[in-house]
Amino acid sequence: MPYNLLKGKKGIIFGALDDKSIAWRTALRCHEEGAQLVLSNAPVALRMGEINKLAEAVQAPVIGADVTSMEDLKKLFEESMTHFGGGVDFILHSIGMSLNVRKGKHYTELDYAWNQKTLDISAMSLHRVLRTAWELDAINEWGSVVALTYIAAQRVFPDYNEMADAKSLLEAVARNFGYHYAKKKKVRVNTVSQSPTRTTAGSGVKGFDGFISYAEKMSPLGNATGDECAAYLATLFSDLTRMVTMQNLFHDGGFSFTGVTQEVVEQMEK
Repeated sequence: MPYNLLKGKKGIIFGALDDKSIAWRTALRCHEEGAQLVLSNAPVALRMGEINKLAEAVQAPVIGADVTSMEDLKKLFEESMTHFGGGVDFILHSIGMSLNVRKGKHYTELDYAWNQKTLDISAMSLHRVLRTAWELDAINEWGSVVALTYIAAQRVFPDYNEMADAKSLLEAVARNFGYHYAKKKKVRVNTVSQSPTRTTAGSGVKGFDGFISYAEKMSPLGNATGDECAAYLATLFSDLTRMVTMQNLFHDGGFSFTGVTQEVVEQMEK
């Protein structure tokens, strides 16, 4: 049920790939809550054509941007500000890519050239997005930026591989840039650590099906869905959370603070 949380607000959503992705679900929810949107993804993702369906549903333009290119990001923000007639109020960073994971490289055998791309695209892209917005004064006062992360930044999940390192770096960027943006313009920057979710990207991680079942048993409330994450993100983009910044916020049904559950004990005793 919509609550009009984002009425009059304008936002950019990065990373909507298909209708399974959290960015896609978030765009739908933000539109429901009254927001105007711009959608962005890498040129290679745009060629898949799926995002055009979302653009039609939420009445938003699609502006391609390679997040490793400052020139592309500058163009994205300038065109977005022209479209909106001013600055933006919120940004969702839902971007991640690992060639090492895709190619089945074990963590102990990383290809370092690929690793550099992983860190650049999955983590330092947040720094570039924030820096571009900073230099163009593109985010309105009391704006909100959220990047999606995962608990592998704090704990070892062997098959999550180098993406764990990337998420650790992503969270550090959010904290550090979050400090400066709060001081400059009261813009808040947070990360949300979501339950394992059956997205196209997430499903590519080795052992994903087994792990999502384990996480369901380990979470007192169960795994959070993509739509539930989208609803949570809408609150973080709203004026209800103005004093929340530089945080890593767990949205995982209690998984992050549960040592063991009865379901897991019973499964181990079988």
